[in-house]
Amino acid sequence: MSPKVKPVTDIKVGISSCLVGKKVRYDGGHKHDRFLTGVLGAYFKFVQVCPEMEVGMGVPRESVHLEGEIESPRMVGTKSREDWTDRMNRFSRRRLKKPDIAGLRGFILKKSSPSCGMERVKVFSDKGMPFHKGRGLFADELIKQFPQLPVEEEGRLNDAHLRENFIVRVFAYDRLRNLFDGRYSRKEAVAFHTIHKYLMLAHSPKHYTSLGRLVAKIAEQTPSEFRDVYSATFMEGLAVKTTVKKNVNVLQHIMGFLKKQLTAQQKSEINEVIGDYHKGMIPLIVPITLIRHYVNLHEVGYIQDQVYLNPHPKELMLRNHV
Repeated sequence: MSPKVKPVTDIKVGISSCLVGKKVRYDGGHKHDRFLTGVLGAYFKFVQVCPEMEVGMGVPRESVHLEGEIESPRMVGTKSREDWTDRMNRFSRRRLKKPDIAGLRGFILKKSSPSCGMERVKVFSDKGMPFHKGRGLFADELIKQFPQLPVEEEGRLNDAHLRENFIVRVFAYDRLRNLFDGRYSRKEAVAFHTIHKYLMLAHSPKHYTSLGRLVAKIAEQTPSEFRDVYSATFMEGLAVKTTVKKNVNVLQHIMGFLKKQLTAQQKSEINEVIGDYHKGMIPLIVPITLIRHYVNLHEVGYIQDQVYLNPHPKELMLRNHV
């Protein structure tokens, strides 16, 4: 593994303040999500942000909503019609430049919020018709300023596949930034690419091919050119969701490294487990645990180093669903 990898407890993740239990909502309440604070909080250091409070709206306050054009809506008070758009946009630009934002590896936003909602936020037309196609003003600025940053809404994290994809990206982005923040060597970049081979193949073989071409020509690019293009392609590829079919393909590829070490019975056992996973009878963690056992037993170094086998702390149990 890269010597630049930090302990996972150092990972900074931004979060809407109401999700950690802060009473900052317009009605003086909160939306405490105990999975976020109780489970992810053991691995992430949360940086709390409440755009509406921090912009000066106060608690309790009049609720606001978005209206006008989907691409550039205005934030207005639902009763007073007070326009907060310019103030919120200026605040968002300033807030995202503050020191505590530096080094973020992800951001978890409050769904449906006119400031924090990532997608499907209500935008009211001139006739008062709601269209669920908007994005909160703070969330929009966040995504524009940090296009590679893993960003997700707490509501979507209830979906097991979306939850795993987000957390995989957070840990991967941490490793990526640890590599590229500051000086790096070509050798370190190649090593990083090598250990992420099967993780990327499980998400997007197309992006893995593109990354391979970049790495093959690393000597022809400046360090900053390679860093920028590799980083964008890497994070874009991981944003593609894994599928059972792609995972099966990766597992079978890894099996190829064990063909000389395993007996016919052991191969048959692993293939049966992979087949059961393919049929949806068992979770992914079962074939991975079995394969990892034999990889470690026979000290298959190339595979032992593969991030795919350990992309996040096992205690999160993200691969335990069928």
